[in-house]
Amino acid sequence: MAQVIKSDTLEDAMARNPHLRRYIDEFRRKYGRIPEFHAQLSRDMKDIPYPNILYPVGDPIFVHIFTDVKTGDKKYIVIEPRIETPLEELKYGMIKDKILELAPTKEIPEDPEEFERFLDAMFDEAVLALVKGKKKIGKKGERFTLTKDEMEKFRYLIKRDIIGIGPLEPLARDPYIEDIHIIGANYVALVHKIFESMPTNITFGDNIKLADYLKNISERIGRPVSDRNPIVDGALPDGSRINIIYSPDISINGPSATIRKFAATPISIVQLISWGTLSAEVAAYLWIALEYGMSVFVCGETASGKTTLLNSIIPFIKPGSKVYTAEDTPEVHVPHPTWQRLITRERGPEESRVTLFDLLKAALRSRPNYIIVGEIRGAEGSIAFQAMQTGHPVMSTFHAGDIKKMIQRFTGHPINVPITFIDNLNIAVFQQAVYLKGKFLRRTVSVVEIEGYYEELGGVATRNVFEWDPVTDKHIFRGFNNSYILERKIAEIAGYEDPKDIYNELFLRARILQRMVELGITNYWDVYREVKAFYKRGIEGLSFRL
Repeated sequence: MAQVIKSDTLEDAMARNPHLRRYIDEFRRKYGRIPEFHAQLSRDMKDIPYPNILYPVGDPIFVHIFTDVKTGDKKYIVIEPRIETPLEELKYGMIKDKILELAPTKEIPEDPEEFERFLDAMFDEAVLALVKGKKKIGKKGERFTLTKDEMEKFRYLIKRDIIGIGPLEPLARDPYIEDIHIIGANYVALVHKIFESMPTNITFGDNIKLADYLKNISERIGRPVSDRNPIVDGALPDGSRINIIYSPDISINGPSATIRKFAATPISIVQLISWGTLSAEVAAYLWIALEYGMSVFVCGETASGKTTLLNSIIPFIKPGSKVYTAEDTPEVHVPHPTWQRLITRERGPEESRVTLFDLLKAALRSRPNYIIVGEIRGAEGSIAFQAMQTGHPVMSTFHAGDIKKMIQRFTGHPINVPITFIDNLNIAVFQQAVYLKGKFLRRTVSVVEIEGYYEELGGVATRNVFEWDPVTDKHIFRGFNNSYILERKIAEIAGYEDPKDIYNELFLRARILQRMVELGITNYWDVYREVKAFYKRGIEGLSFRL
């Protein structure tokens, strides 16, 4: 597969990768300039009006973000070894066929690294057999030979197509991509973390090839797609979520798919604070809430950053806790050693299927300290509330834009939670994708405490403890000296004589998180280590001074 080599200079990269040199030479001839080469990108690049930036995602793959100054059109261009002539296509096809012919006689290893070495050996054996066979190819009846450039190119493409995910492999490798959208064979677009939405130069040729590709991917992930079963959700080998719509009579412009990229290392709470998604005080409030077993739901619309925020606050759960996760597709990441990770099984005979409802019922018997549900959508919501009622704290994500809509959805069909049970949920955090000063940003717009159902009010009493002010882009602590959860729930459990003293603890933890921002301690695992050390020895356990 692609080697992760961070090139220092464009010259170094071109010396190792002839296809990159050819691309740069052609670009220079056409536009009279060359792209700016960056080994890594920064969020400040978002402000560049006409980006012309090239970066590596691991040899031999490079990405060029280019904006045409005349039209203002921005494009994501994948630069990788490509088959350029019919003769090369013929040779590549022969090597693939030879490998398939030789493979049944071999013992195929299951370990990914061993399989890659096995594929290298198979490639060499297939090439040697074709060269020795003196087979005539092409219109001129030439003997089968390979140049060094072809050898490297074909080796990369074989691995890309067999181990990787084919034409989309460069996008899977790029850490700066959030979503990938395929609509028909010749339109692949994406959402970039820095340069936002843009089309790519990736093509599948025609809709028949795209349908074959999606069918192959769906079989590899164990969720086969067909005309009878045209819509499929699943997870790619790297954990990214994929939704496939296969049939042309449903997807008018040809087969389509959406991929939500999965980050191997989750984004930390400190990183989110540094980006302004939430304040250190909001994070400190959630830290105390999770330490003392409060149930927290992260709510918001699609692509508002719910799962990202959920993952970032999980390290606040006490280190020795048993955490039980139930999901349709694995997106939740738990750093705790005692992590029971379960996913649904939607295929097969009715009696062998396992739903989120089933997993949550099983959770009640496995004595976890925390139950985390990837996303509540249906009847499993009522089981989540039953779990809370029996003393099991629950975390989840949920589609709702504000507290009123959240309560309406939980108390309505198909979840049907009695309104008098709503106060089993302690805290609802609301996320939103906002358009601020010409930029799309994600913000925690409010944190709401659920106090309880009051018959005399004819409804549920709630308190806004934090609100985001779009004018100043700051989070206002409305719950200071007025928090029901901190004073009436947590301070009592923690044994504070004066419940107001708990705010000192909140501000201390906010200072710890803010200090981590200042010191650049933003890696998820580094943040987890500091939180764990704080639980063990207080501020003395931290690796820095406040």
